[in-house]
Amino acid sequence: MPDQENFTGGSDVLVESLYRELKEIARREHFRAGAPQTLQPTALINEAYVKLSKHDGFVSQRHFLACAATAIRHILIDAARARAAGKRGGTNVSFTENLNSMAAMVPDDADVMRLGDALKALSTVDPNLALLVDCRFFAGLDEQETADVLDVSVRTVRRWWVQARAWIYREMAT
Repeated sequence: MPDQENFTGGSDVLVESLYRELKEIARREHFRAGAPQTLQPTALINEAYVKLSKHDGFVSQRHFLACAATAIRHILIDAARARAAGKRGGTNVSFTENLNSMAAMVPDDADVMRLGDALKALSTVDPNLALLVDCRFFAGLDEQETADVLDVSVRTVRRWWVQARAWIYREMAT
């Protein structure tokens, strides 16, 4: 992923230049999160764009992708809340069973909402850890890509990932 450290364009230019990457992120999240048919990957990108277009202070492509990951998280959590408000119940997949294989899990709406609440709390305690979870879980970035976005070493990403998982385990267990 090329980066422009002093990016001067707006979100329109970034979305256009990173559209394929954003669509791949949205596609992964759509299937992993068990998103309804009404929230297709293209719709997810469009909703993320609406959120991101309100901000024009992106300093780099890395910064934009980090913000996009957070926007995608908010959209998926909002969709889960809306579905849960319309129907109580559904499948009961334990979200905290194995955070190491989160990509293979399809959590139910209650778990997605609990994760959203946990990440909101984590962002007040340690914003870096919350952003790391956004990048790794919601954007589906690997360790190196996450390190690039956060401008830290891969070793730091690994250390933070252990901390973030432990924090989420504790928070969601209560």
